[in-house]
Amino acid sequence: MVSESNLGILMETLADQLARQTRQADLYRPLDRNRVECFACGHRCPITPGFAGVCKVRFNRDGKLFAPFGYVNSAFCDPIEKKPFFHALPGTRALSFGMLGCDLHCGYCQNWVTSQALRDFRSTLEFQVTTPEELVSLALRQGATSLVSTYNEPLITAEWAVAVFRAARQAGLATGFVSNGNATPEVLEYIRPWTDLYKVDLKSFEGRHYRELGGRIAPILDSIARIHEMGFWLEVVTLVVPGFNDSDEGFRGMAEFLAGISRDIPWHVTAFHKDYKMQGPDNTPAATLIRAAGIGRAAGLRYVYAGNLPGETDRLEDTRCPSCGATLIARRGFRVLRNRMASEGKCPDCATTIPGVWGDWPRHREENAGLVHIRCG
Repeated sequence: MVSESNLGILMETLADQLARQTRQADLYRPLDRNRVECFACGHRCPITPGFAGVCKVRFNRDGKLFAPFGYVNSAFCDPIEKKPFFHALPGTRALSFGMLGCDLHCGYCQNWVTSQALRDFRSTLEFQVTTPEELVSLALRQGATSLVSTYNEPLITAEWAVAVFRAARQAGLATGFVSNGNATPEVLEYIRPWTDLYKVDLKSFEGRHYRELGGRIAPILDSIARIHEMGFWLEVVTLVVPGFNDSDEGFRGMAEFLAGISRDIPWHVTAFHKDYKMQGPDNTPAATLIRAAGIGRAAGLRYVYAGNLPGETDRLEDTRCPSCGATLIARRGFRVLRNRMASEGKCPDCATTIPGVWGDWPRHREENAGLVHIRCG
């Protein structure tokens, strides 16, 4: 048991340890009086010497911004569908790696032991020093076709992600972010040359809800549109929390917003389970996800999926052709049961083009002409 008197010492120790695992950041500009403006995330924190930004892991040392580098808190190989990406390299494995810290403080965070490491003394204090080459080697040994930065918020560790992704690209691996989407134009430009896939958590369509979570909705909506425009492969997820973001009006707002960018953006509505500080709401029933999916389709979205309740959501885990209705990829949970998608990204029954990232991986970059990356229209 950690006493209150020891809490400050433990937190200071973790901060000191993490401060050694840093390098000078790329994503900032100098201000007056040795202050800096960080633009790794949408907070755009102005940071005074000796202090950190909202994320707690990017800090000003003598007028220069330093960012996390050279470690992971965790690294696991699991199905890419778990991220979730349903239109990117289906049935393959992704090596997921995470660090510590976050720019939001969601009360229902299912990765809170890593994301809230510098805010909550109950969270994990462990991390492993590593190199990009070691992570790539691990991915290849595990049979992964992609490396994905996830678990905590990858935007606040973008410099490290780019270093890892450079090595991953040289080994022929795909790369991806699993993010809350609280980005800036600068950080998206910074990661774009090295990042293939981008999943955004759209947590609500109400500004007050984002304020409760420690953010603002405007940067998230702007980033979703920008991520699509810049040519990342984009999928969007909404964790449906009863009493928080499960109204018809909220579902309709999110779906219409996404459809206004592109009807081909996959939208995942996934079930909440009691976690972290949010123990009050009931777990999300399948009926709520089915209702949300119906609203999404009515808004014009062609690919709407229901997750976290395997086999309970009326085949809403499957990818179907929007033209002929054929089942292209059958799933149960994170498992692909059958994949009929042609390698060129077309329905085998009617030849309709299905947007996504398809092809055989891993392969050397110079051989990647076989990759089919079909953007949303």
